[in-house]
Amino acid sequence: QVRLVDSGGGEVQAGGSLRLSCVGSGYTYSAYFMAWFRQAPGKEREGVATFDSSGRTSYADSVKGRFTISRDTAKNTLYLQMNSLKPEDTAMYYCAAARFTPVRPWNRSAYPYWGQGTQVTVSS
Repeated sequence: QVRLVDSGGGEVQAGGSLRLSCVGSGYTYSAYFMAWFRQAPGKEREGVATFDSSGRTSYADSVKGRFTISRDTAKNTLYLQMNSLKPEDTAMYYCAAARFTPVRPWNRSAYPYWGQGTQVTVSS
C-alpha cells in the first residue's frame, strides 16, 4: 500500500525559508511521478512543482527561482526547498504520487496518492 507522509511546515516571516519532506513507503519510489501541491483557504488546490522518474523537474510560474524540488531515492524522500517565501505562499502543502507520468501533471485528479499535508504560514 502506497503511503506518503508530509512534514516540515511551520511559520516563518516573509523572506525566510522552509524545507518540506515527503517520505514514501509501499512502492518503488524512484519509478513514480511525484509532485507538490498547495491549497490556500477558499482556493483550489494548485500544483507547485513536479519531479519525474528521470529526474526532470518543472515549476509553477509563481514559485520559479524560489522553490526547488528534489528527491533522495535512498531515503524514499521527496523535498521542497522554499526560499524567499512570501505571504501568498501561505497554504497547506501536499505531496502527491502517480505510478505513470500524468497527461496533465498540474491537475490534482491525476494523482491517486497523497500525503496528509503540512501547513506553511508566511507572515509579512
